[in-house]
Amino acid sequence: MDKRQLGRTGTDVSVLGYGAMELRGRSGLRGRRGSPAIAPDEAGRLLNTVLDGGINLIDTSIDYGHSEELIGCYLGHRRDEYFLASKCGCPLGRQLPHRHRPHDYGAANVRGGVEQSLRRLRTDHLDLVQVHVSPSPAQMAADDTIGTLQSLRAEGKVRFIGMSGTLPHLPDQIQMGVFDVFQIPYSAVQREHEDLITAAARAGAGTLIRGGVARGAPAADKAWRAGPLGLPEHEGKRRWDAAGLDDLLDGMDGLEFVLRFTLSHPDLSATIVGTASLRHLHDNLAIAAKGPLPADVYAEARRRLTAVAAEDPGAAAYLTSAQVRELRQRPADPGSADPGSASTGPPPAGG
Repeated sequence: MDKRQLGRTGTDVSVLGYGAMELRGRSGLRGRRGSPAIAPDEAGRLLNTVLDGGINLIDTSIDYGHSEELIGCYLGHRRDEYFLASKCGCPLGRQLPHRHRPHDYGAANVRGGVEQSLRRLRTDHLDLVQVHVSPSPAQMAADDTIGTLQSLRAEGKVRFIGMSGTLPHLPDQIQMGVFDVFQIPYSAVQREHEDLITAAARAGAGTLIRGGVARGAPAADKAWRAGPLGLPEHEGKRRWDAAGLDDLLDGMDGLEFVLRFTLSHPDLSATIVGTASLRHLHDNLAIAAKGPLPADVYAEARRRLTAVAAEDPGAAAYLTSAQVRELRQRPADPGSADPGSASTGPPPAGG
């Protein structure tokens, strides 16, 4: 599988990473976690197939329930074969359902979380620890989040520090200059952060894309029943249809198109795709092996998506500054409003 350098870390990672959220398990009664979504031995086969298939980047989190323990159990003996990323700021243990568990970026919780992850993952170090849920720089300063992570790095428990970031705080997080890697949501139907992926890369950081297959929504077996996280219900499908992306498939299915669109972003280091299905994993590996879309198809898809954004009365919600500039460079359609007037500022949070 193709590999790209993960920014200033100097590490080469597979362009397709594995996201372990689908191994989190199901919530049980009274907020307790139930059994994993798949049996432990099936999770073990899946995880080993991830590595055997050429993936060397695994992303997990305390928030992902059983996933850290499953990774530690079934891949601990292969620890030198993969770059391991987890998160911090998450509530420890599993006392409450995720939706009721506030994040805490204070020193005690960040340190406790990293040490809990080390035990669960059966390792003496995490390659990357990402601050979860995109707190503001002010909150991190008040909680000494970065100082705590830097101390953990000095102790050898953490190699690199990252941010799982979104608008509105992502531009300021990039400006801080302390993060080695950013994890950012992006896909053909969720381009809110497109410019910021480039900004992060230009700052020397690695860029990990989440949501790069739009939660698998374009796949035939999902048929857009659920769309990308961070978008209103049915908005991903609306953008797809309005741009006429079916016309560009040329034998591809929707999932292949979306994944290869994501891989086409020139400043992407890797995209993280999760699944609990061996069949879906094999499908993802086969698609990633094909690489980015043909340049002309990618350009046409972007042109159509940008035009749709400009025509939408709510375009200010997701038209990026680069897309505004692109539209302003085009000849105006007589009788139409200036599409660039939709927005010149950054869009609000979308992921």
